[in-house]
Amino acid sequence: MATEMARLIERYGGQPHVAPALREIPLSDNTAVLEFGKRLLAGHFEMVVLLTGVGTKTMIEILQTSYPLDFVKTALARTTVLARGPKPVAALKELGLTPSITVPEPNTWRDILQVLDERGSLIEVRIAVQEYGVSNPDLLAALQQRGAEVTQVPIYKWALPENIAPLREVLGAIIAGHIDVLLVTNAAQIDHVMQLLQQEGTTAQFKEACKKMVVASIGPTASERLRHYDLPIDFEPSHSKMGVLVKETSEQAHSILISKRG
Repeated sequence: MATEMARLIERYGGQPHVAPALREIPLSDNTAVLEFGKRLLAGHFEMVVLLTGVGTKTMIEILQTSYPLDFVKTALARTTVLARGPKPVAALKELGLTPSITVPEPNTWRDILQVLDERGSLIEVRIAVQEYGVSNPDLLAALQQRGAEVTQVPIYKWALPENIAPLREVLGAIIAGHIDVLLVTNAAQIDHVMQLLQQEGTTAQFKEACKKMVVASIGPTASERLRHYDLPIDFEPSHSKMGVLVKETSEQAHSILISKRG
């Protein structure tokens, strides 16, 4: 969405410096997904947790290489399916399916747990968790602590872009104090930024630069990752959407900069 993001920034008077921090890599070995499909069709799982729309679609595509689509849909329909937000809901809708549980905004892993806790005990409940890019150990551990039998279903993973020059250039501009606003739209972006900074020995300089600029996070999941690295979060939009992030950040940026820069 780099082009769309740049246009949005320009629409609100900003000068975009857009650099990809990740690329999506389909798993070359789909053994885990196909094993999940085998157990799903056999009725092994009481619940399936879908964390992303792209992951849900990819999971179905992989399963179709070994199982008829109607069989997969029937198996999901007889299972309690939890969708984390609107994107997996939309992916299910394309299949003619409706989730049993929809997690409300802001759709964090803590919101998943709150919804499940309200429904009752998870003791000995067999749950498959569709993972997105990187595993969420906090969610997995919390489900296991509640007595659930958890199976991870990795669908895709993230990697640094093949060409990291644009990202390196933008990070250099941030450290040099030439950037006023940092927009974070994905939690995995933060991992890759910190990975690159660590490799180049500029982590401390980056953190110092963030103290004098606006760091805007698209939502709680990304904010949680920023806090993990002791990075500031100056602003979160009212809704976790790209357009809302840019619009509302444009409205708040000047006052935040004045406050942070004294």
